[in-house]
Amino acid sequence: MIKTSVLKEKLCTAEFDGALERIYKKDDITAQKERYSATVSRFEALFGAEREVEIYSAPGRTEVGGNHTDHNHGKVMAAGVNLDAVAVVSLNNENIVRVKSEGYKIDAVDLDNLGVMPAERGRSESLIRGVCAAFKNRGYNIGGFDAATVSDVLSGSGLSSSAAFEVLIGTILNHLFNDGKVSAVEIAQIAQFAENEYFGKPCGLMDQMACSVGGFVKIDFKDPAVPVINKVDFDFASCNHALCIVDTGGNHADLTDEYAAVRGEMEAAAAKFGKSVLRDVDIAEFEKNIPLIRDSVGDRAVLRAMHFFNENRRVELLASALGNGDFEAFKSLIIESGFSSYMYNQNVYTCKAPADQPVSVALAICQDILSGKGAWRVHGGGFAGTIQAFVPMDLLDEFKAKICAVFGEKSCYVLNIRPEGGVKVI
Repeated sequence: MIKTSVLKEKLCTAEFDGALERIYKKDDITAQKERYSATVSRFEALFGAEREVEIYSAPGRTEVGGNHTDHNHGKVMAAGVNLDAVAVVSLNNENIVRVKSEGYKIDAVDLDNLGVMPAERGRSESLIRGVCAAFKNRGYNIGGFDAATVSDVLSGSGLSSSAAFEVLIGTILNHLFNDGKVSAVEIAQIAQFAENEYFGKPCGLMDQMACSVGGFVKIDFKDPAVPVINKVDFDFASCNHALCIVDTGGNHADLTDEYAAVRGEMEAAAAKFGKSVLRDVDIAEFEKNIPLIRDSVGDRAVLRAMHFFNENRRVELLASALGNGDFEAFKSLIIESGFSSYMYNQNVYTCKAPADQPVSVALAICQDILSGKGAWRVHGGGFAGTIQAFVPMDLLDEFKAKICAVFGEKSCYVLNIRPEGGVKVI
């Protein structure tokens, strides 16, 4: 721990540059030190000066492949990104967790009451309560702390701001009270539990796992209790492409039922074979019984199941392409994944608002600019929010100009891949 006044002084020097360079670009260190210092000042204003604090960070994530497969125990490829949630934290010895996120009211959770609170569903305090409950249920220590947080992981962006927040809380509990012994995989599982059971969103495990582990990862969720995680060693900078996330201005806030329907229809198809998830269904048996599934659970369930099986296959091909340094094959697979999400998984826009299709418009613009040169796909949960594009560097200026002309000046984010997940920085 370090006193807030001392920490701000040291942030004006190079003392913490090495720690920051682990997770940020060298040319971003000055801006990050200013951001950290401002958050320390906010902490002081909220909770008092001269407190002893630590600083934690958890990244957002980008989904590279495996769109809507994790919740049916499929395979995904994802990566932690340089946009993150940061917390300045101090023990309070009050058995209460207080978290003040920039731009939001303070959340206070009494650790003597860790049951599910229906009135909290959809709110950040439910995530804090759920993470604390899961730590306690697994036999780990918990305790009170005060935290001021700031995040540049856009809410509703498909970069998983909620997963970054959950992993941030889990990382704080891990280091403050458990000597850092809880693994990144288990923190991800705890975070998913909080989102499923307390927040009320039936998400899979990919978002939390990518945020918690960091770097490029291929994750096999055949057994979600023991996911198989493989780091994929690949340097995008060597391919002379930029990884861009385009914020189309949509929002995921009212789309929980759409996400639930994707999972529910996949599982309804699996149930016709006596299985709870599609991963346990033999694809040959599925193909032989498509007429039965159509009659019993509908055509969209068939299409979403077909997307699942093919997307699972693509994740392996994506990992192989990167491992072999074949970026052209990788881009072709990204485009294929995007079309599958659009046509078969049908999570590019909601049928409840057919006139509102910002993601569709963004994908059409990408195809006009990048056809035969780059790659593009819907990003994350879909229905609103963001798309992902791999843009040749010589087209980046044109790409950003055309995208920003439609979606706004700050709609295009050029990202880096962060090698670490949730960490104690200082």
